[in-house]
Order: sequence, then C-alpha cells, then structure tokens
Amino acid sequence: MTAVKTIGASGQIALGKQYAGRHVLIDEIEEGVWVVKLGDFVPDSERWIHEPGASRSLDDAVRWAEKTLPRKSDLKKLALRSNSNR
Repeated sequence: MTAVKTIGASGQIALGKQYAGRHVLIDEIEEGVWVVKLGDFVPDSERWIHEPGASRSLDDAVRWAEKTLPRKSDLKKLALRSNSNR
C-alpha cells in the first residue's frame, strides 16, 4: 500500500486506528527515507532474560519449581547459614 501522509505541526504521522497502541521500529535508511516495522520489542532492562545462558537457567529453575513441592523454611538455620557465609 502506498499512501501520501502529511506530517503535522507536532511532527506526527497517523498510520491508522488499526495500529493504535502498537509498537513500531523506525529505521532511517537515509535522510527522509524511513522503514516502519510493526513488532513487539524487548526493553533494554529485560534483554538479559533472552540471552542463551540466562534463558537456560530460567528454564531450569521453572522445571525445578514445577516438580519440587514447597516446604516450610527454618529461619533460624537460614540465619545461621547466612551469617557463616560472611
């Protein structure tokens, strides 16, 4: 689809209500030439989750949690162990 749009006084271009609330990646290939792509993007603060090592560790932790029943903690033992590691 080719369309002529006018950039408003605030510097915005309307793409249509069907795209409202969606994220877009805008790549400026050269001055005045842009490629706009729809997509879901990972915030920088969450990018580590998608690194192979972290992803495997998280998958392992989820598998462990799914097959391991919770049990009551002995807070005194945990405190002693915590203090002995200092």
